Amino acid sequence: MLVSPNPTVASSPAFIPVAPQRAVAEGWMRQFQDWLCHRLEAADGSGRHFSRDEWQHGGGGGGCTRVFQQGDVLEKGGVAFSAVWGEMSEAAARQLLMPDRRYFATGVSVVQHPRSPQVPISHMNVRYFETANGEAWFGGGLDLTPIYVDARQARWFHEQIAEVCARHDPGYYPRFKQWADEYFYLPHRGETRGVGGIFFDRLTVGRDGLFEELFSFVQDVGEVYGRAYSAIMRQNTALPYTARHSEWQRVRRGRYAEFNLAIDRGTRFGLETGGRTESILMSLPPQADWHYNRVPEAGSPEADSQQWLRQGVDWLSV
Repeated sequence: MLVSPNPTVASSPAFIPVAPQRAVAEGWMRQFQDWLCHRLEAADGSGRHFSRDEWQHGGGGGGCTRVFQQGDVLEKGGVAFSAVWGEMSEAAARQLLMPDRRYFATGVSVVQHPRSPQVPISHMNVRYFETANGEAWFGGGLDLTPIYVDARQARWFHEQIAEVCARHDPGYYPRFKQWADEYFYLPHRGETRGVGGIFFDRLTVGRDGLFEELFSFVQDVGEVYGRAYSAIMRQNTALPYTARHSEWQRVRRGRYAEFNLAIDRGTRFGLETGGRTESILMSLPPQADWHYNRVPEAGSPEADSQQWLRQGVDWLSV
């Protein structure tokens, strides 16, 4: 587990005084961003590095968006840190089920778009919220979106996540895996975004555990993502691919963009609270295709992969 520093956090007249646990969460998020960027740079192996783009939030606070482009493995990747506070609109608070319009939020959001269609797209985010009425909670998740599904690799990915969950609560993996199946789903397509992972929201401090317990779980979720996805990058990058594979990759990237723009709550939260547009839309792929009624040929590798994109797959048993 990464060690958390304890920096100070500037206060805002629109919000409650600084709480120690808020400073601890923000400090770890900053450190985790650096750790993960270094790990992904090493796995890419090109010698290229994540750029740094510091920004300020209109209500208070800000963040650092780090973007990686044109590497040997990663065509485009982003690791975004933010720690922001302020007062959201009544409509946004209702939509996001916020108990108080005055909020503090910190987190790290990650999306990686590899160059090769043999290397899966990946996503991870971890976040911490507080509202001025004293409620505080954690959320997050991670999932894998292969262009061509390797069932054995999907099982290994889920095994890594299940082991982390079991260290904290034996009920976490089945509960959060089902939640991911339901969340990372495109209802207008009738398919999951990929092979899933876990998703959790509103692990509330006091109700669901002590701050230290929930925070430790969130830290381990971040660590297992960095470790597991780096391994998959290294395993898959040398696999051969053709122009046909790349064309299907652009089709599947289009589905990824549909989810992020139409369904993803993080995108909606960022836009509704006046977040920085470039950082919010960092998750979109560099290129994507939309073909009218594009249906893979029966028996093709594309059709074989498509049949895995459904809810309820027991990946630990495939």
